[in-house]
Amino acid sequence: MAQAAAVAKAPPAGPPARRRRRTSATPRRLPYLLIAPAGLLMLGFIAYPVISVFYYSLQNYNPTKPWRNGFAGFDNFVTAFTSDPDFWSTLGFSLQWVVVQVVLQLLLGLGLALVVNQTFVGRGLARAMVFSPWAVSGVLTSSIWMLLYNSQTGITRYLADAGIGSYGTSWLSDTATVFPAVVTAELWRGVPFFAILILADLQSVSKDLYEAAEVDGASRMRQFFHITLPHLKDAIILSTLLRAVWEFNNVDLLYTLTGGGPAGETTTLPLRIASIAVDSHDFGYASALTSIAFVILLFCSMIYLRLSKFGGDAT
Repeated sequence: MAQAAAVAKAPPAGPPARRRRRTSATPRRLPYLLIAPAGLLMLGFIAYPVISVFYYSLQNYNPTKPWRNGFAGFDNFVTAFTSDPDFWSTLGFSLQWVVVQVVLQLLLGLGLALVVNQTFVGRGLARAMVFSPWAVSGVLTSSIWMLLYNSQTGITRYLADAGIGSYGTSWLSDTATVFPAVVTAELWRGVPFFAILILADLQSVSKDLYEAAEVDGASRMRQFFHITLPHLKDAIILSTLLRAVWEFNNVDLLYTLTGGGPAGETTTLPLRIASIAVDSHDFGYASALTSIAFVILLFCSMIYLRLSKFGGDAT
């Protein structure tokens, strides 16, 4: 009888079990609830502009000519590939600009990272000098190099004083020198990016590997190709991909130094898109070119990551 009374007084097992399940599920959902506000903000500030670009790429939209606005279908894309004489030239220069910049920045950044990774007197000051250009804004970088390339007060005047070249020469106005000039200016700003990332990865390489290699008689060159480079694989892949995307979308430096000139020699696809949207107010066609650039970058990034086996073994 006592046992039966105890059983009768025991609370049902169902509701507390459900409460325990709800309590245990709350900690699992908490991280998602905490990041939900930031996720919604990112969705609003990133997804909405991207969707808007794709929408306007299918429209004829020019605020200065509202009577021509309306649905255009794929006419803007057809115009870009068939009727626009500047599309292919600007796309070709964009690819040339990206390849030259990324390759040179990677090689110079790798060399600087290897140098400042060594132990020597004044290493802290050397690292600060190497990394300082990366802290300078794009507009300030452009202003610095505009002063350096000024025909009256810049490098060319001092070279002319030394008997090299002539007075009044402007490297940014000559089609033969404008490309090396803008490449040099962008290298000054971009090389520290690679140096910072590669140096950070070099710090994590175990010194025991190098000591074991020295015991086995491996030279510095063999250590570099068999220990250092494999360890830096993912850092190099990620940095080159990020830098390629940034250089493809580069507008500020080229716009400030040359404005795309002379004679369109330094006009990239993003620079032409900005010109069409800002100067001609043809936002429909500019959105179509932006969509094309987006697809190109997305496709090239996927192929690059696939071929490089990013995240895989370094062997």
